[in-house]
Amino acid sequence: MDDATAVVTGASRGIGASVARQFAAEGARVVVCARDGDAVEAVAKGIRTDGGTARAVRADVRDEFDVERLVEVAAREGGGIDVVVANAGVYHGDPGATPLDEESYSAFDDHVRTNGRGVFATIREAAPHLADGARVLVPSGPIAREADPGFGSYAVSKALAEAVARQFAAALRAPVGVVDPGRVATDLAGDAGRDPDEIAPMFCWAATDAPAEDLDGGVLTLRDWKAATR
Repeated sequence: MDDATAVVTGASRGIGASVARQFAAEGARVVVCARDGDAVEAVAKGIRTDGGTARAVRADVRDEFDVERLVEVAAREGGGIDVVVANAGVYHGDPGATPLDEESYSAFDDHVRTNGRGVFATIREAAPHLADGARVLVPSGPIAREADPGFGSYAVSKALAEAVARQFAAALRAPVGVVDPGRVATDLAGDAGRDPDEIAPMFCWAATDAPAEDLDGGVLTLRDWKAATR
């Protein structure tokens, strides 16, 4: 990823932070954002301390003007954007314990606004700045495609995010697709699952070596990654 410019949203912790660190270790210029400006700046500072190139921007993907500013900063960093990871997300409640019939309207609205509309805003605002050969990655999981009574409107919002990715795949020349690393231990998903650092290299593969035709409008799984890199 030498000299590539990558934007990673929701990068103050979890998958986003791990992916940003991995991209930087592979030589990318990373622009990271989150709602918590101090936390995302700490991630960027850690990357710089380790010899990487990173810039933090406080941005809320629910606000398209924040996202517009974010991608403009990233485009200026490298003359265009080579990779977008639309990772920012929220989960209101305890994973596995939020059945849809008990969901509050406020939780439903914010899941959709952040996890679905936020992906839309990220890709829409990044689209004019995408460099030749750019790729757009949308992290997701089986919950978006396999109903589970305990994941309520979070699952609905992840299905929306995947639908947004498919529609952009049809609309843009750049490959846009879903990356599904399986269950990952994060604040959103709970303690069960793989460490985010363990699956971060999967996102490097998706951003560089995975066949573009498999990514575009599709879902790259942990099994795909392991089969391709074993």
